Amino acid sequence: MKVDVLLGLQWGDEGKGKIVDVLTPKYNIIARFQGGPNAGHTLEFNGIKHVLHIIPSGIFHGNSINIVGNGVVIDPVIFKKEVDALKKMGVDVKSRLLLSKRAHLILPTHRLLDAASEASKGKEKIGSTLKGIGPAYMDKTGRNGLRVGDITLPDFKKKYDFLVAKHKQILDGYKFSYNLKELEGPWLAATEELKELEHIDSEHYLNKALHGKKAILAEGAQGSLLDIDFGSYPFVTSSNTICAGACTGLGIAPSRIGEVIGIFKAYCTRVGSGPFPTELEDETGELLRKNGNEFGSTTGRPRRCGWLDLPALKYAIMVNGVTSLIMMKADVLSSFETIKVCTHYMHNGKKTDQLPYDISPGQVEPVYHELKGWNRDLTTLHSIGDIPEELNDYILFLEKELGVPINIVSVGPDRTQTLLRNGVLA
Repeated sequence: MKVDVLLGLQWGDEGKGKIVDVLTPKYNIIARFQGGPNAGHTLEFNGIKHVLHIIPSGIFHGNSINIVGNGVVIDPVIFKKEVDALKKMGVDVKSRLLLSKRAHLILPTHRLLDAASEASKGKEKIGSTLKGIGPAYMDKTGRNGLRVGDITLPDFKKKYDFLVAKHKQILDGYKFSYNLKELEGPWLAATEELKELEHIDSEHYLNKALHGKKAILAEGAQGSLLDIDFGSYPFVTSSNTICAGACTGLGIAPSRIGEVIGIFKAYCTRVGSGPFPTELEDETGELLRKNGNEFGSTTGRPRRCGWLDLPALKYAIMVNGVTSLIMMKADVLSSFETIKVCTHYMHNGKKTDQLPYDISPGQVEPVYHELKGWNRDLTTLHSIGDIPEELNDYILFLEKELGVPINIVSVGPDRTQTLLRNGVLA
């Protein structure tokens, strides 16, 4: 057996949560491999909207085990809120959710360091979600971090106090006021509740499951263009969001990777700062935002919107080794008479379909191809055979340009608003 990987191909917010929920019946195990509460995976079914930040999106299915992998960073307070909300809905979290002992913890002082650092940058800020993600990963790579497995050790409080003292010294260098006691009590109480869940050596668990012919789906967070190495640096997240991150974030070998399922919106969005070549700062961009309800599920911030960017999408497909594509939010484009797609950039006086090192404003100019819009409501469709001819043309155009099949087309937020192509769930 192989591990299939599902990840976003843009700047996040592609709709991964919904698709994991749709695909979960095919899998025995759903495993998150990176990121933390800066992620917001939105699912909608039975008229109810759900947002998960740390817990894998397969949690609503009783026949699957969900694992928070070693590559994830966990804020116990936010995690507890997620668990409590699921319990209120009748979800048996304890029997469905396992935590890697090697997953790192986000401390209250990590959040304070994040806020202090971002405030000090002024106009140069990177658009952090202020969840403490960056500082937590810095401690991980600096070999100072606390992990889930440390919670049950007798010297946990000693390790915690040592790291907090270090953080306080750093905070003293900022002109930043804070009240640690206000944050510390709930955090320590939440770590006690973490003990109620089973902590596992996830690398052993997952490899044993593979030998036992179990079907596993690795769930990524954020998007490929936010990858710490291959994203639009420095406006990126602090982890490897690409397929390679599934290996290091779960402890599985590269030879164990099977299908790589890439998700993209039929247009582009971005939250926070950073380059965005196809951004539309006009009425068209505002209409995309309104039609797509483009506001961050984690931060609530309005998302920047623009036309689909194929050079960036091709780049993400390349670095991930994508074998199958899923197009989200086709319904958002329904009100447009014509739709533009960026097929190339003008860069240094030359036309290219490759993503260059620097895509900051003034470095690249999008070259657009225009297609006829379908100008029809898609949200009530139940079969791919019922889609308008113009949408089918759009899909075929993208498949030809990208060289990868589009196997699912989403036409609304609910799990039922999912159209299948090529017998993908057969």
